[in-house]
Amino acid sequence: MAKALSGSEAVALAVKQANVDVVAAYPITPQTIIVERLAEYINNGELDAEYVPVESEHSALSECAAASMTGARVFTATASQGLALMHDMMYIAAGLRCPVVMAVANRALSAPINIHRDHSDIMGSRDSGWVQIFVENNQQAYDMTLEAFKLAEDHDILLPVTVNMDGFFVSHAVEGVETLDDSRAAGFLPPRKPLHYLDASKPMSFGALASPEWYYRIRHQVVEAMARVEQKLEEVEREYLRVSRRSYGALGLSQVENAEIVILCAGAVAGTARTAARRLRERGVKVGVVSVRLYRPFPAEKIIHAISNAEALLVIDLAMSPGAPSAPLGQDIKAALFDAGVRLPVWNVVCGLGGRDVSEAEIEKLATTLAESTTSTPRERITYWGVAV
Repeated sequence: MAKALSGSEAVALAVKQANVDVVAAYPITPQTIIVERLAEYINNGELDAEYVPVESEHSALSECAAASMTGARVFTATASQGLALMHDMMYIAAGLRCPVVMAVANRALSAPINIHRDHSDIMGSRDSGWVQIFVENNQQAYDMTLEAFKLAEDHDILLPVTVNMDGFFVSHAVEGVETLDDSRAAGFLPPRKPLHYLDASKPMSFGALASPEWYYRIRHQVVEAMARVEQKLEEVEREYLRVSRRSYGALGLSQVENAEIVILCAGAVAGTARTAARRLRERGVKVGVVSVRLYRPFPAEKIIHAISNAEALLVIDLAMSPGAPSAPLGQDIKAALFDAGVRLPVWNVVCGLGGRDVSEAEIEKLATTLAESTTSTPRERITYWGVAV
């Protein structure tokens, strides 16, 4: 069934069909529409859930973590400074193994104040222990929100998940979205069956003080669970494919088999990059695109395999990492290459900050410049570090 929905409305519909028990949120642009729609569903009797209008984003995630520990299916959404205010609770939710699902309408961080799209907010929390998924469009936002609940609540995972969508570019743009009917959604995602939860008849401690020896062991369990996510996501996607005929994978690959230049990016800019790559191909420049959909855990092996024929990489970041040798995605790509013993020139470009447009022409120019550099300069002498435009 096709519906005209904004990305925010698509996420809200998926959360409704997930039949969540608790929604706790605080409004912040550009995610507010998500929780407004959920409040309407609950008020109209379309969703039997508890809506908690908290006093801050920190309180929203605190409420979600607590509700999750009672065995409830929970959801929240935020952006920018709201996510930054949640930072402390993100580590707690992951350490307590609370399978919270959170939509993040990615937005620039202040100062100066800016309400527009970039990835600075979520990149500041990339090491918090949350599974992190980036979507490119409204259809993916709908589908991968449903998948996120299935993934988070699996007893082999039990980790919180963020579904990241570019603020305004996805959150407010309206597109046709193929949705499941309620019965199919319920068949894919039945009610949660918690493994451990607060129960007065079976007392259990959560978040107790841990000595240094035990703290390390408990935190390492998050690492071990994260290592299982890639395979589990593949299982979830195979099941979702049966009910929806749609599947995405950890990476979105376009014309990478014979590409000499590969563009790596995350989020809505991937669509622009694919259009730019097609135009470059018409001019004889062999360009491919890798869209990183699963960012944490980082699918290093899959990326190395995808770029195996490339002569150079153009990594597009929508966030800065001041003082670091590269921006966040660029750092991960270079580390993956080093660990795999692969020596490739990497041009890490930061663009699109604060909603600045990233045009097809701009990406074409960057890829062309990189292609010309690889043919005019010995490959082993080419290094690019943290170039910003």
